[in-house]
Amino acid sequence: MSLSVVFMGTPEFAVPVLEELARHFQVAGVITQPDRPSGRGRKLIAPATKVTADSLNLDLYQPTDVNFKSALARIRSWNPDLITVAAFGQILSPELLSLPPYGCLNVHASLLPRWRGASPINAAILHADSNTGVTIMKMAEGLDDGPILTQSSIPLQPDDTAGSLSIHLSRLGANLLVKTIPQYISGDIQPQPQDQSNITYAPRLKRQDGLLDFSQSADQLVCKVRAYTPWPGTFTFWKELRLIIHQVRAEDVTSPGSGVFTTYDNYPAIGTAEGILVLEILQQSGKNKVNGQDFLRGVSDWNGS
Repeated sequence: MSLSVVFMGTPEFAVPVLEELARHFQVAGVITQPDRPSGRGRKLIAPATKVTADSLNLDLYQPTDVNFKSALARIRSWNPDLITVAAFGQILSPELLSLPPYGCLNVHASLLPRWRGASPINAAILHADSNTGVTIMKMAEGLDDGPILTQSSIPLQPDDTAGSLSIHLSRLGANLLVKTIPQYISGDIQPQPQDQSNITYAPRLKRQDGLLDFSQSADQLVCKVRAYTPWPGTFTFWKELRLIIHQVRAEDVTSPGSGVFTTYDNYPAIGTAEGILVLEILQQSGKNKVNGQDFLRGVSDWNGS
């Protein structure tokens, strides 16, 4: 199909989408966020989409705000028929949304209207959804409230983390998008409004959201650890030391009390409102992650804290 497409996306989630678009359509240009400082040295790091666009020899643009007049002029110079978006990280203005003849399509990592917002993958795991998926929607001015074109669903697995699920959903979304575009352009698919009675929101996560609350059940905390891996991560404190929690399991045994340190099967564990949370892999700040049994062998007075 002879179709000129502009792509907007930033993190790893967006990479498979861009790669599939480039295989099937003419990608006139790619827009991603500016390079950001990262790490202790605050070295500028390029977004994953930039690296991919460079490898594909695609025209790349990194505006601080995609709605600035200069950015709009750059997009107009590409003369796109369609704009496609996947995890871009900026709100598109009404002027930009109406710029291409076929509008803007977004790859959203949930089954809308469930989990609109910035962290749908995390929210699905955190709330123990039985399934999740991707939605291709025509973008409108509101937050993820545009009409739906297509959806694809997958079951959530008990060992899914936000990181592993993101990989699955990005590939699923990439394949669904390239199948949807021709049907949308031909009119074989008509956008359908979202069911307003089933809307839920997944707010942007902050680093401090990872603090574990042991007044919750062990099962809930397992979901939280999986949902917040790899970012923002989960943590607790022991003897005023910050412990980063990487992998846990719940045991349905009598809890010694919410937040009480204990052991189970030679692993460190913590009491919750229901059951105990066994720490299988953890890490002290500034040190390497370790197996829970190895951690116990290297510390004293875990139970007495």
